Amino acid sequence: MPIISPGNADQVRSYFAQHLQDPVTIRLFTRSRSLLVIPGQRECETCEETEELLREVAALSPSLTLAVHDLRADPGAGAPYGIGPDLVPAIRLEGKQRGAVRYFGIPAGYEFATLIQDLADVSRGATSLGADTIAELGALSADVHIRVFVTPT
Repeated sequence: MPIISPGNADQVRSYFAQHLQDPVTIRLFTRSRSLLVIPGQRECETCEETEELLREVAALSPSLTLAVHDLRADPGAGAPYGIGPDLVPAIRLEGKQRGAVRYFGIPAGYEFATLIQDLADVSRGATSLGADTIAELGALSADVHIRVFVTPT
């Protein structure tokens, strides 16, 4: 049974057709379930659902590619991006422009709409920030790491 309803899938497909410009890679860092129960080691509670959701999203546009990296099979796959096995599920959106957007956790609920909008922004290599904000950000002398925390409600 799909996570995204047929009606919502049609809406997202239409949104992507209007707003995606260049290809985007959705890079998922996950950890498959262990065949053994290891005391003290927690399994990833949302990794499977996150992968299923992202497969459904990527199938809604030919401009989207999903690359899945299993950190149980290859623990170092996330190292270049600052993503370790304890941070899964982690998602990195990559377009042709500089920078990337990262998510930690499943983009469900209100975060799903943010994911869809971020895919469009990454595809265009632009955001809807105001001119004053862009000027302020352009004046920064070093890279800035911004974190936004959300909680399920």
